[in-house]
Amino acid sequence: MVATKTSTGTVCKLLVGGEWIDSSASEYQSVYNPSSGEVIARTPLGGKADLDKACEAAYKAFLEWKEVPIVERARVMFRFKALMEAHYDEIAACVTREHGKTISEAKASVQRAIEVVEFACGIPSLMMGESMENIARNVDCETIRHPIGVCAGIAPFNFPAMVPLWMYPIAITCGNSFILKPSERVPLTSMIIADLLKEAGLPNGVFNIVHGGKDCVDAILDHPTIKAVSFVGSTTIAKYIYTRGTANGKRVQAAGGAKNHIIIMPDADMEQTVQALQASAFGCAGERCMAGSLAIPVGEAAEAMIPHLVQSAAKMTVGPTDGSANFDMGPLVSAEHLAKVRGLIEKGEKEGAQVALDGRTTEAAKGKGFFLGPTIFDHAKPDMTIVKEEIFGPVLSVVRVGDLDEALAVGRDCPFGNGAVIYTNSGRNAREFKRHFNAGMIGINVGVPAPMAWFPFTGWNNSFFGDLHIQGSEGIQFYTQQKMTMTRWFEPKTSKTFQDPIWKAKN
Repeated sequence: MVATKTSTGTVCKLLVGGEWIDSSASEYQSVYNPSSGEVIARTPLGGKADLDKACEAAYKAFLEWKEVPIVERARVMFRFKALMEAHYDEIAACVTREHGKTISEAKASVQRAIEVVEFACGIPSLMMGESMENIARNVDCETIRHPIGVCAGIAPFNFPAMVPLWMYPIAITCGNSFILKPSERVPLTSMIIADLLKEAGLPNGVFNIVHGGKDCVDAILDHPTIKAVSFVGSTTIAKYIYTRGTANGKRVQAAGGAKNHIIIMPDADMEQTVQALQASAFGCAGERCMAGSLAIPVGEAAEAMIPHLVQSAAKMTVGPTDGSANFDMGPLVSAEHLAKVRGLIEKGEKEGAQVALDGRTTEAAKGKGFFLGPTIFDHAKPDMTIVKEEIFGPVLSVVRVGDLDEALAVGRDCPFGNGAVIYTNSGRNAREFKRHFNAGMIGINVGVPAPMAWFPFTGWNNSFFGDLHIQGSEGIQFYTQQKMTMTRWFEPKTSKTFQDPIWKAKN
């Protein structure tokens, strides 16, 4: 049973050693249905006491799990994938209910989560080491990858299924045990998926869930049993987690915030560009680290693009995603986050940007949910807050420039470095952009250049702290350590076999 019914609402439980148990916490975070504003659960804000239990169970399980042949570990992932697919609609519905994504967005995110499990199924091939015979006279050399121990993941609110699954399928298949701290705002999806892992045959204690806020995060970063920490969230917290975690001798991969640029050249196919830009900026209500939040039209592209984009975005329907009606965009995750985004819109106005489309006037905002419609600022300047800071909402700022060099210069001054996109039909423009833009994930006529599971999520600058990124081969490297063995065998001098005259005559 993943939650307990009380007079004050449903309280989420911890998963420790294969059992759902109560937290020792005395404080709780409300979990909302963002479409209605209704409280649907409460997350215990646990700390060190809860984590100690999880670490003890995880370490005990690791000692046995690491000895399980890797092909058997992978078979658990094959069964897990099948269960994820069988419960696809249920998982997506939970994502929609606790986060507010439209059902199509929720389903897409669950599919991307399943793809990571699919990748993990192939880890036996990817874990294979290297060898060389006679690297020196009569000396052979080989490397083998070993799991590192108990790993932990600290997940954000914006993708309740997908982002946690960036982490633990890879870590677990590599032979580690794992402790997940889902976002206290959206814990329910991870808890549903945890039961599917158990059903797939994962031994008790290999996967555990703890709940909490900063106290729980600090306990994870300080606990000596935990060897590696994966994080996705804001840049401020990513830097904090990287600094504190590495100071305690842990491996850390910490993906932070972003300000993703979309450059539109005059030769771009404007119809396709507008549709892709709209989906990038306003998909998932802008609550994703790969959202296109800064459009940079070059020269005459501005006059061709902006009126068309404003007209198209104004037709987007905004409303509750937990019912039968199909809306183009759902709510933001909480009242606090909605207030933050509205505050940044107001700041953009005060700093002189022109509001070309005002999402604050959406009809849905009159209800009880946390709604904001698509918002577009034109004539923004690089020194404005709405251009420099991550807004994490359905807000697109437009900075007009004269040529591609000027557009690249805007990117060079950006402290982030997750993704950037160019729309053009010129191979030369695309090549210059790909080579010189200051970001780790590049799209050419692709609205959201987020890689699939087989490639690493390669943020740069203040969008990532660490050495090995999440996903792909770098994910496997992060969750394993190499052991190198050099071998030399000497000819035995006292062996009866070698003294046998018949053997000597033949050899």
